[in-house]
Amino acid sequence: MAFLQDMEEVKAGLIIFRRSDVKHRNWYCRVRVPSSDRYKVVSLKTPIREIAKDKALEYDADVRFRLKHDVPVFNRPFADIAADYLKVQEERAAVGEITKDRATVVATAVRTLNLYLGPMQIHTIGQDKWDDYVIWRRKNGRRPSGWLTRKYKKKPEPPPAEGAEQKTPKPVSTWTIRHEMIVFRAIMTYAANRKFIPQSHIPKGEAIKATERREEFTREEYRALHTKGRAWIRDAETARQKWCREMTYLFTLIMCNTGMRPPEGKNLLWRDVSITTIDKETRGKENKSAEVKFIDAQQKGAVEDVQDDKRKIVILNVRGKGKARRLVAPANVAEYLERLHKIAKVTGPDDHVFANSEGKRDSFFYARMVREMFIDAGLLRGPAGTERTTYCFRHTYATLRLSEGVNDIMLAEQMGTSCQIIQEHYGHIHPVKNADRILIGMQTWELPEGETDTADEKAAGDDRVNKVAAAKNAVKRGTAKKRPREQGPSGDKRKG
Repeated sequence: MAFLQDMEEVKAGLIIFRRSDVKHRNWYCRVRVPSSDRYKVVSLKTPIREIAKDKALEYDADVRFRLKHDVPVFNRPFADIAADYLKVQEERAAVGEITKDRATVVATAVRTLNLYLGPMQIHTIGQDKWDDYVIWRRKNGRRPSGWLTRKYKKKPEPPPAEGAEQKTPKPVSTWTIRHEMIVFRAIMTYAANRKFIPQSHIPKGEAIKATERREEFTREEYRALHTKGRAWIRDAETARQKWCREMTYLFTLIMCNTGMRPPEGKNLLWRDVSITTIDKETRGKENKSAEVKFIDAQQKGAVEDVQDDKRKIVILNVRGKGKARRLVAPANVAEYLERLHKIAKVTGPDDHVFANSEGKRDSFFYARMVREMFIDAGLLRGPAGTERTTYCFRHTYATLRLSEGVNDIMLAEQMGTSCQIIQEHYGHIHPVKNADRILIGMQTWELPEGETDTADEKAAGDDRVNKVAAAKNAVKRGTAKKRPREQGPSGDKRKG
């Protein structure tokens, strides 16, 4: 290397040198890592040759000690390790091992974690950073526009003007914090597997548990959304705005009536939609009606009339979270799809059902438009005060299905989840909503006609209850007086 000067070999694999690209005259040492082609370079921070040799030997011994006891030799900042981990996730997404959306979500978590840990050397990150992350994240809240840029600015921001209202960060959901902590642990595990840190440095303890439930819509709110959504479309000022709002409105209806996850809706293609008929009373019998691809039915015209003893249903082949499944939907979903098919920009077999205005797969188009619709309808925030998102449609579907008495196992199969998740996150059916089911069979506690319930009668009743209780206790103690036997009509004594 051209910048190396005054090189001297202290021992095999260990040299000291000065650098020509710096102003000071301090010595450096370069240690060859045994059983490797890598070198470790460190500043000895002294201009004296003999002292530099002694420090170089000490550092060489330290490297060998680290290798013997499986302690990392090379130190790297957290941001570099996180970048390597993210690159691996993107490679996994490229070969289909995980979805591209998953890699994008990990990238978002990494950006936030870099603000907390980025410059720190990976080997200095201890359990305290894991334990304090929730508090740090709560204080910073949700990232507003430009938040990352402001955090990375070298020059401090000017103080706010007097009397200016200081913006408080928006609260961040527990689900977001939990996901970021999971990525945090995954990065530390990645570093440990590559010998940058020992296994003992992997954070211990569970990530924060997400107890928040996503807000669902009640039946009344869903009807209001239905009504106000149509008015929202009519109030559009341009043809493009009207198209965007109508697509969003139909997206809402289909998602609420199928229980799909938002990523599954994004991945849905026209070839994944089929129509068939079943007997109204299936009782688990095999369906003998053939499935017709939705796009084929559209090409032939309207679907044939259904017989009285038959029922038309929609079958969707959905993909999300790395899995594929089939779900069924009622006939009204077919009507919504027909309306969407007429105005969609692309309708080929391999085109996305919920494409954006450019005919491409949706990224944030529907999430943004749905939020606008919620604001217009006055339904953005639920009773708990949290903002509703597109995921609330799935939660609404599950809640309403459970309130109609659908079995947990069947609903879990339909929604592609487990019974445990259904019971934990979707099973909070409020007693007031299902009072008729909870109180079924219970008699009304009313007095017969003509009877009154005065205070004297209540007192007399309480006195009778006390006497009966005292008599029972006396029998148990054996102190009760024996009652004389009564004589029957013939003079013989009746049995007691």
